[in-house]
Amino acid sequence: MKLLTFIENEKYKLGVYTEEGILDIGAAAASATAPGERSIPITIQQVIEGGDEALAALRAFVGTTMASSDRGSYIREQSALTLGPCVTHPNKIICVGLNYRKHAEETNAALPEYPILFNKFNNTLAGDREEIPLPRVSQKVDYEAELVIVIGKKAKYIDKADALSYVLGYCNVNDLSARDLQLRTQQWLTGKSCDKFSPIGPYLVTADEVGDPNRLSIKCTVNGEVRQNSNTSDMIFSCEEIVSYISQNMTLVPGDIILTGTPEGVVLGQPPERQVYLQAGDRVTVEIEKLGSITNTMVNEV
Repeated sequence: MKLLTFIENEKYKLGVYTEEGILDIGAAAASATAPGERSIPITIQQVIEGGDEALAALRAFVGTTMASSDRGSYIREQSALTLGPCVTHPNKIICVGLNYRKHAEETNAALPEYPILFNKFNNTLAGDREEIPLPRVSQKVDYEAELVIVIGKKAKYIDKADALSYVLGYCNVNDLSARDLQLRTQQWLTGKSCDKFSPIGPYLVTADEVGDPNRLSIKCTVNGEVRQNSNTSDMIFSCEEIVSYISQNMTLVPGDIILTGTPEGVVLGQPPERQVYLQAGDRVTVEIEKLGSITNTMVNEV
């Protein structure tokens, strides 16, 4: 399934992508006649917290609703919705730095022996088509197309061979980075945690629809110009290695998201004379195979 969050009356609501449009789960559930149908998850957080049982119930409900003659009452045009982040309340946002071979090469960095981890916070979350403010204190905001792993089960000390069974699904993210702030010190936090610096979505795609996450094309365009064009197969540490490694050091819980690193083509990797960082009005699109695409426009911070 492809799940998304949309905002209505200042509340997050759950939608499911169908060929006819976005199925408004809350509206459909409110009209359901069977008691079991009225108890299905109606927010993305309820899906995440409910685990396999909630996913199974939601999948069955979508099938029943889409087979009904009145399904059109609950179908919404995606373009008319205000989308939120496809994961709304992650307990942890964990990021992996320098995880693509060619990206390490373009920035003249040694290949890491272990995953380089840092974190972001919930203030960085944003949705598809949401405007992203360029911080007043930075002149060097960079784009980073990345695959996100969304954890679906509590995980601690798990083996690499079992790691992907703890994954609920995957989504796109633009791991925006204020390079001048990031590189002031050895800790990257300041340059990574500006407001709305992690737009994710539009969909949270369940793992069964994605298949092997280590064989997905990944691309970033700025104003229609392709800047990054790679494949997750260029990762130094695979998705299962990342999940297993993190679980050795901290407990992962449902809804945690892991940003898995970016491929070559970022502004930072260009020669100094060719480094043109993001400006107000720039439209940045991140697109990963099977996950759709997310587009955001940069604006000056008010």
